[in-house]
Order: sequence, then structure tokens, then C-alpha cells
Amino acid sequence: MNILIIGNGAREHAIAWKLSQSKSVKNIYCAPGNPGIAEVATCIPIPVDNIDGLLNFALKSEINLTIPGPEAPLVAGIVDAFEEKNLVIFGPSQKASALEGSKAFSKYFMEKYNIPTAKCRVFTDFSQALSHVKTATYPCVVKADGLAAGKGAIIVNNIPEAETALRRCMKDQEFGEAGAKVLVEDFLTGEEASIFALCDGKNYILLQPAQDHKAIFDGDKGPNTGGMGAYAPAPLVTETLLENVKKQVIEPTLDGMMREGIPYKGVLFIGLMIDNGKAKVLEYNCRFGDPEAQVILPLLDGDLAEIMLNGALGKIDERRAKSTNKSAVCVVMASGGYPGSYETGKSITGHEIQFNSDIIVFHSGTSRNDKNELVTSGGRVLAVTAVSDDFQNSRKLAYDAVKNIHFDGAYFRNDIGEKALKYL
Repeated sequence: MNILIIGNGAREHAIAWKLSQSKSVKNIYCAPGNPGIAEVATCIPIPVDNIDGLLNFALKSEINLTIPGPEAPLVAGIVDAFEEKNLVIFGPSQKASALEGSKAFSKYFMEKYNIPTAKCRVFTDFSQALSHVKTATYPCVVKADGLAAGKGAIIVNNIPEAETALRRCMKDQEFGEAGAKVLVEDFLTGEEASIFALCDGKNYILLQPAQDHKAIFDGDKGPNTGGMGAYAPAPLVTETLLENVKKQVIEPTLDGMMREGIPYKGVLFIGLMIDNGKAKVLEYNCRFGDPEAQVILPLLDGDLAEIMLNGALGKIDERRAKSTNKSAVCVVMASGGYPGSYETGKSITGHEIQFNSDIIVFHSGTSRNDKNELVTSGGRVLAVTAVSDDFQNSRKLAYDAVKNIHFDGAYFRNDIGEKALKYL
């Protein structure tokens, strides 16, 4: 197969890395890619939002399977555009992508199909939203309806904080059009987990449950980021809980989407809040998480190319995918100042060290300068993943590798995976 991956982050690097191990793959292309991806794929300078350019490249290069990494091209309708030209692509249609693209749609959907989630109210009028938060129970959550790069959910503890959050969304347009409509949602207590299913519209393959670390500082303090690290499997998600999630969330979601006439095909990422062994849905996403992909894909024992091809063709086979009994831990190295303003162009050293085969350094915000040196080019720079038979050892290996990689202002959390220790 000739495969095209769309995206340029560590998630797409993890996908390319896993696909490069497939015997059924001939050529891997990535648009636009990054220097790490370039080690296992041919990078093509086409932006993720240039759907016509991507479509023309796929037709010209005889691409057999396309895999969109980020959510934006999915919500923009890339799957519909490719399928109109009879190209095979693994992802949800534009209408199905509304599960992520519109939090209001996903809430209406969950209520209709009795999928456990927090109660909420939806507003398009600022004054009505403001009136509501004056009588709300605190804490609660103000969410931008549309895509906000993982930063559109704001936990508020009182009326002034709620008013500020509403202003940020609806008046200051901090999240652009995504904040024109807002949700004010009950606050759920518990611990978060990420569940991933590869779906063909009707059937699905479940991957290892993971746990992300969104806040910038240790102890889950400070503002949310795109994710500062992850580990899998998450022992918080027991076999019993997983069976309940299948019956109460995944299967009703796929069945409900079929009933709505918009069958869901692609990666279904369900963010859960787990409290006293019971799970409620925080949100749906229509693609792999980042950094969760960097721990889930190394644990997959199966041919990802064949699994995704069969999923795109509506005939996924769960017998083709098993998970190893290993543990994976990923620590994200970020630019100083992230998620606020940060500098780029900082030289990166140590990434070229020949680490043990259990260490994988996935590139996120990297590029080459005019001297062909690897430099920082984003907020999250590298995602350092370690895989081993023992969770504690995986944590140690990941942090040992991180300490060998350097760039000016490098920042990382020191407590990735600590939450798992109480279950082990």
C-alpha cells in the first residue's frame, strides 16, 4: 500500500512509526510532516487545511489509504471529499465529525441515546448565559462549542470567574467562531481516562485505555495544555469498568450514529470521568489523542495499516488486533512559557542519542534551520516514550531519556504516571 498521513505532530509521527513496521506498506507520505516523521516517511509540503491539494496529491500518487491525524480537516469534510473521488480514507464524515466539532451536538446526541454525561445548558446569547451562571451551582464548566485546540473548557468556581470565561468565549472571541455558542456544564468529580476504539461504522476494536496529563504543572496545577504526557494501560480502567463503557457508551454511540444516518468510521476517542467505578463522558474526539497515541500505538500488537484499511472498507476484524502486556509512558518536553507565549528556533541536542530500543522520541514542534540543525518550532516539542514489561521501569526509562535531551528553556512535568502508582 501507498499511505498518506495528514498532520505534523507527535501523534502523526507515532502513526507513521507504527505503519513503517507493516509488511503491507510500500510507501508512507506525510503532509506536511516534521523532521522526525521524515525518518520513516516522505514529507510533502501541503498544509492540513488544503483539502484540494491533498486530494490531488492522493490521486496523482496512487494513495491506497489516507489517515487524517488532527480534527480540523475531518470537521472540514476531508473524508467526504476523498470518498467522492473513490479514495479510501479512515476517518468520520463531516457530519459524523460533529461529535467533536460541536459539543452542543454531542450533548444532544448523548441525551437522546441515554449515554451517561454531565447535564448542561447551551447558549448563543451572552446575556442569557450570564443570567444562567448567576444561579448555577459551582464549580461548573464553561465550554466553547467548537474546536479550540483542547483549550476551550474552562473550570469556574464562582460568578465572576464564570462571567470572565463567558466574555473570553463570546465577547473577546478568544477561540474564534468556536466560542460563539457556549455550554455551561455541571462539574464532574473523579479521575479522567481516555478510551480509543477503531470503528468501521458498526463494529470496533478497542485499544488500551490511557491517561493524559493536561495541566502544565505537576499535581495537575495551572492552565490546560494540549497534553504534557500520558501512560497506558491506565489501571484506573478495570475490566469491569471497560465492559460497562462498551455497553453504556461505545455501542450506543455507534448504534445511535447509524440511526441518525451518519455511521461513525475512524478513530473514536472518548474522554471519560471516572468516579467510584462509574464512568461519564466528558467529550468525544474523532481522532487519536496526542500524547495518548504515543503510548497506545507502541502497545498494539497488529498491523495498523491492515486494521485501518479494513475499517475504512467497513470490515474491521478484532482478531487482527491484540495488545501487548507491556506498559508505556510518554513525557512531553515543551518550550518554556507554553501554553502561553514562547520562543522558537532553539537548538535541540541529545535527540540523536541511540537510546535503547524501548525508547522512542516522537517529534511534535520541531523543524530544521538553514544549517540543517534540529530546532524547536512549537509549544510541545518532543514526546519521549518508553515501553517495558514493568510500569515503574517505563517511567524511569522515559525520564532518563528526557534528561539526556536538551534545548534552551525546555520544560516538562516530573509526575507523569504518578496517578497510576496507587492502583499497582
